[in-house]
Order: sequence, then C-alpha cells, then structure tokens
Amino acid sequence: MTRTWVRRASSFASGLVIIAVLVLVAGLIPRETPPQVSGPARIIDGDSLYVGRVEVRLKGIDAPEYNQTCRADGASWPCGRQARDVLRSLTKGRPVACDLRGIDRYGRALGECRTGGVDINETLVREGWAVAYGGYEVAEARAAAERKGMWRGDFDRPRDHRAGRGIYGWMVFFGWPW
Repeated sequence: MTRTWVRRASSFASGLVIIAVLVLVAGLIPRETPPQVSGPARIIDGDSLYVGRVEVRLKGIDAPEYNQTCRADGASWPCGRQARDVLRSLTKGRPVACDLRGIDRYGRALGECRTGGVDINETLVREGWAVAYGGYEVAEARAAAERKGMWRGDFDRPRDHRAGRGIYGWMVFFGWPW
C-alpha cells in the first residue's frame, strides 16, 4: 500500500515538473507579430485598441488611465474616459492601420497607427489627450502651451497615477483609507 502511494506521488510530481518545464519553454518563445495590422478598431482606453485580433498599445504616448481624473477650474473631471472617447471618435467607422514596432512587457504589440491619413499617436498628444512617452515631445509642448485637453488644468502623469505617486499618492503611502 505504501509503495503504491509513493509511486503515485512520484508520478504526480514528475507530471508537475514536465508541465512546469513546458510552460517555461513556451514563455521563452518570442511572440511573432506581423509588421502591420489593419482593419476596424475596438478601443480599450486612451492608448490601447484592438485591430482585428491584435491588441495594440500606441507607441511613444501615454494616455490617462480609464479611471483617472484631472482637475480644472476647481473641479475634477474624468479625463481618462474622455481620452478613450477621443480615440474612439478618431477611429469610428474608419479602418485603422498600425505599423508594429515590437511588444511591450504585457505582451501587447507596440504600434504607430493612422486612419485616413491621420497619425493617431501624434494627434492624441497634440490635442492634449496623451503625454509623450519616448516620442512626440514637440506635440506635447504645443498642447501644453495651448492648454489643450488635459493641459487645461492639473493632472498626474499617467505613469505617476499608476504608481500611486500622484497628488494623492502620499495618502496611500501612509495608509489613509481613501
């Protein structure tokens, strides 16, 4: 009886090791992405969309998180939702073409996208609905100078918002309940 139990446990452990090795090897295989995707877009948030079955993160920009708020004229407003809505209006009813430039750490394709001759990445930054993140610094400076989009008031950079380092980040650090 003890021998049977030991054999079963050994077989089970061997099976787990084989599965773990297969998962590890599968994770090491680089994901292939086509050099370009095109078609109708389905918007996720202000800087992410699906083109066909490919999830694309707009390269060189960083839009506010969907739940992020900004401040203007003494009031808070949902700039993350508005950034998503602007991207949706740019692409609505139009085919989108994206040149893919790699994969981010979350497995999303990084793309420079356009629709109808409009550079989507640059337009979002130039109109103030995203900040430059490794590209489009001139467009960001122009949006800030003209107080467009998020630049009409105060906002946390999206990366600071995600990291909890924004205006209220110190409260999280000290364990405040809100």
